[in-house]
Amino acid sequence: MTIKTATLNGVATIEIARPEKKNALTIAMYQAMADALHAAGTDQAVRAVLITGQPGVFTSGNDLEDFMQRPPHGEDSPVFKFMRALVECDKPVVAAVTGAAIGIGTTMLLHCDFVYVSDEARLATPFVSLGLVPEYASSLLMPALMGHRRAAEKLLLGDPFTGEMAVECGLANAVLPAGEVVNHARRVAERFNTLPPGAVRDSKRLMRQQGRDAILAAMAAEGQIFSGRLRSPEAMEAFQAFFQKRKPDFSKF
Repeated sequence: MTIKTATLNGVATIEIARPEKKNALTIAMYQAMADALHAAGTDQAVRAVLITGQPGVFTSGNDLEDFMQRPPHGEDSPVFKFMRALVECDKPVVAAVTGAAIGIGTTMLLHCDFVYVSDEARLATPFVSLGLVPEYASSLLMPALMGHRRAAEKLLLGDPFTGEMAVECGLANAVLPAGEVVNHARRVAERFNTLPPGAVRDSKRLMRQQGRDAILAAMAAEGQIFSGRLRSPEAMEAFQAFFQKRKPDFSKF
């Protein structure tokens, strides 16, 4: 099992559990997370959703081997199903970032309502270094959140950043000791057991609805370019270098 799900005390937990592969996400894992989000949304016993990983790693992003064998195409792809499910979830979503959060491990946080990161967390969006482009509306949301120049450091240069920097940039609520982040995030999620669920859902919808169309449009534009770039010579060189454990050579492009 690579995605573990459980509902306890009003909180539906989605746990990325593939530590031997640094929680790299496969197509099947994206589908499982999409299904879990839909199930949480329709379960009246669920008041909030908690997304977490394993000690020392939230997720290292896409499993590149699986990703290249079955690249996403169209809205029916499990990757896009997961993206839409998280964007459209009308219940509060709390993320507990337990360590490394790479690629979509960082960009999915843009769509969570609360984000708590461990003091061991390292976040990065290295899309350009793989010959690709930002995804999950990060090209829209990160500049809006932290300003163009800081976003350029992360999206164009792929510079990694700490949990403290994530808080400073507005991407996370707080940094906590590694052993406390999940329990703290769970306590926040459980607070919604004492709040009126209809008012919570309506309030989240009001907070999110103004930018929803822009987010969906950005996701669609990014997805079209991203899919094209998967077949580009630059991406092929980046992926081959990754599998061959060498530095890519972009001097010929």
